[in-house]
Amino acid sequence: MDITGTSALVTGGASGLGFATASRLAAAGAIVTILDLPSSAGEERARELGGSFAPADVTDVEQVAAAVAQAAAAAPLRVVVNCAGIAPPAKVLDRAGAPTPLADFEKLVRINLIGTYNVIGQASAVMAASDPDPGDGDRGVIVNTASVAAFDGQIGQPAYSASKGGVHAMTLPIARELARYGIRVCTIAPGIMETPMLKGLPQAAQDSLGQQVPYPQRLGRPDEYASLVLEIVRNGYLNGETIRLDGAIRMAPR
Repeated sequence: MDITGTSALVTGGASGLGFATASRLAAAGAIVTILDLPSSAGEERARELGGSFAPADVTDVEQVAAAVAQAAAAAPLRVVVNCAGIAPPAKVLDRAGAPTPLADFEKLVRINLIGTYNVIGQASAVMAASDPDPGDGDRGVIVNTASVAAFDGQIGQPAYSASKGGVHAMTLPIARELARYGIRVCTIAPGIMETPMLKGLPQAAQDSLGQQVPYPQRLGRPDEYASLVLEIVRNGYLNGETIRLDGAIRMAPR
């Protein structure tokens, strides 16, 4: 798909993987709308890319619908990338052996899984009603973000692994459903990436994490994620797939 002059919506686009993706898409000719929390740097980041900012919570139906409408008003909405998410660690039992609050589990699943589903639903409805691309017949591409934790989650990641496992699990059925509209759906499962959260760790800790990766022995770069997003968009035969982007790492229990 040629995205020159089309619209792209990136959730969590104010930082990390999201901003790297928004930058790549803008450089490829898309008009980018960054969806992120009102407290984020989304306004400034969107200005840098010549796009627009849609302040929204991905779990809010009306806010997401408004953000999708904003993106579609700029140009035909062809690309949606779900990068918004959180990853606070929490075990099933705390140090005293008591169950951790259920609300913590629910919040993480609500943002990472239900938020992703909400964006897919609102965006696919607009895509399905649009005219197909005259070049290849595609109406759009949706790229979600899972994690290697969906497959080999560590101790302290039951909620995170469940949420990302859900993103992976719903990719194929949604791709099969939306195929009739010419909308492709794929998911990327990143490994240990150089995100703002990890950048806050001491360099020695970052190096130690990177050495756990078979090859190359380093943290993944946000632009490598963004590059894969762009390849999924451009390669019309990629559909219904979850792609690990992890340097061949398989996470240890802790």
